[in-house]
Amino acid sequence: MGTVVLSGAVVLVVLGFGNPLYWLAAVAVLFLYVRYGLGTSTPSSPSAGPAPSAAPAPTSYKAYRERRDTQARWERRYRRERPLESRRQERERGK
Repeated sequence: MGTVVLSGAVVLVVLGFGNPLYWLAAVAVLFLYVRYGLGTSTPSSPSAGPAPSAAPAPTSYKAYRERRDTQARWERRYRRERPLESRRQERERGK
């Protein structure tokens, strides 16, 4: 990711000799990368770990229970607010 951002910034700097707005764009890209992008690295292979949307594994049993209870509350709320959809999903799961 860093290589792509740096090479993009270099291209914007080179283009900046014709139009100085590209220099501003390069500075903005580098600023945003330093501000938001340095700490967010993804695994090189998608099969290397859990799905990106999956939360990290709980570090203690108490954290696990809190997560499990929160998930159960969300599922009960979903079933209560969308009874027809939840029944359809249960039928599909049963097949």
